[in-house]
Amino acid sequence: MNPIKALIIDDEPLAHQVILQYASDIPFLEIVAQCYLATTAYATLNQHQIDLIFLDINMPKIKGLDFLRTLNHPPQVIITSAYEEYAIESFELQVCDYLLKPFRFDRFLKAVNKAQTQISLLNQDKPQLITSKAPSTNDLQSKELFIKSDKRIIQIQIKDIQYLESYGNYVKIWVQDSFHLTQRTLSSFEDTLNADFHRIHKSFIVHKKHINYVEGNRIIMQNEQELSIGKNYKQIVKNWLS
Repeated sequence: MNPIKALIIDDEPLAHQVILQYASDIPFLEIVAQCYLATTAYATLNQHQIDLIFLDINMPKIKGLDFLRTLNHPPQVIITSAYEEYAIESFELQVCDYLLKPFRFDRFLKAVNKAQTQISLLNQDKPQLITSKAPSTNDLQSKELFIKSDKRIIQIQIKDIQYLESYGNYVKIWVQDSFHLTQRTLSSFEDTLNADFHRIHKSFIVHKKHINYVEGNRIIMQNEQELSIGKNYKQIVKNWLS
């Protein structure tokens, strides 16, 4: 496997340190350059073959997404931002992934793996592209989820998760009739889980495969748990289930 040659563009030195530390544990990822302003990145892109950019959004002089719009043929891009409100706009610019600061190593690794898959597809020669089947979204998703719970790192098979429930500053991940409690937000799981999961309420993300039936404004899970569909999510849920 050829190494992924990456560029960091972020005005925060601590953000560089985190990415450099994480990258040091990924054998196929090589950080070849670092920029603290997007305006200085043009020279780097001209001087180096860059496969991947770790790009912050809120930076002086020119913001990350505005910089991205100026590139005619951008490499793969992973957004690293403390602001979740730019996610939709970022994906409209076809970024590879969106990491919400502070992010953990497992989430960083998943984003890099996704970028590596996209880079490999783009580097295939034309006959291979014609005969090969591109992976679906679900193929690119991890089959397991690692969470921190009670000072331990726990591995959960994503197929076994029935639903996730917001619980103050924590999230309950329900597997059959029991749950794992982890100190995260519900929103932080939305990029991690595949298309079989969907938010049906500000407090619930549901796994479609574990739904028993829908009745009115309620979803009845296979474990007989009843979950409310939020007022603002009714049409979204209807479209998702249909």
